[in-house]
Amino acid sequence: MKKYENINGVINIYKEKGYTSFDAVAVVRKYTHAKVGHTGTLDPEAEGVLPICLGCATRLCDHLTDKTKTYTAGIKLGVITDTWDASGTVTKTLPVNVTEAKIIEVLHSFMPEYMQVPPMYSALKLNGKKLYELARAGIEIERKARPVKIFNISLTHFNGTDEFGIRLTCSKGTYIRSLAYDIGEKLGCGAHMSCLIRNATGNFDEKTSVRLDEFKLLCEQGRLGEILIRPEDAVPEFKRLYASAGAQKFIDNGNEADINFFSDKNVLPGEKVLVFDFEQKLRGIYEVKSKVKLTLKCVTTLNTV
Repeated sequence: MKKYENINGVINIYKEKGYTSFDAVAVVRKYTHAKVGHTGTLDPEAEGVLPICLGCATRLCDHLTDKTKTYTAGIKLGVITDTWDASGTVTKTLPVNVTEAKIIEVLHSFMPEYMQVPPMYSALKLNGKKLYELARAGIEIERKARPVKIFNISLTHFNGTDEFGIRLTCSKGTYIRSLAYDIGEKLGCGAHMSCLIRNATGNFDEKTSVRLDEFKLLCEQGRLGEILIRPEDAVPEFKRLYASAGAQKFIDNGNEADINFFSDKNVLPGEKVLVFDFEQKLRGIYEVKSKVKLTLKCVTTLNTV
């Protein structure tokens, strides 16, 4: 197998059922020998898009995790589980009598924002303990509701009785299991999430993703470059600024640099931009500061030199 060195970029992995997010990270690390980080956990029984960052691009993880997510999910009515998904133990069953019109009405009631309580079976921490560790020990604690945004949500199918599917785009931190539980509460019959696919996270979607077997094969054939996304291409929403020779010493020292040293002066205070040095090599994400005059300050180093 080809040995890779100095890999910097993002691989858009499609995580299949049965793998944890950490399993996927471990496979990528094994085949690339690079520093690796992922951009948002997927449950073992869930599948879908899981961008994995390599090398200096691991510093992009927080930027990529903040992006909106698109999911398709199955909802099973009349059955509540302790995990709020199909992997859990049934805690209650209730009769179901709903119409398609009522389901659509309830789905739309969650837009554009609602207060969501995270599930006990989640990786959120309390006093250093993950909630799912407490849940497995039979301990349930009160969780504070948090605002989440549902940008759009639609009914994809309904079997006429007790199962239907949804597709939605939502903000970071939205638990689809919690949403399924809340839908069941509003419908008055209870519910749990029966399946989940993450179709997209930010600019990464399932159409351009690769499964782990395909990733392994490409690595073995020395073709990793075919699927490696450059750090700058992973954040296309950021404007690109190119430094003149006069800004080089400021970039090298990590100091603030006057906007007049750069190719584009049409920036706003608070805006984040990608900065390239005089040789057009990516150096980092900079934030536009406002003092006496506009300056740029490095907030994330992305030195691929």
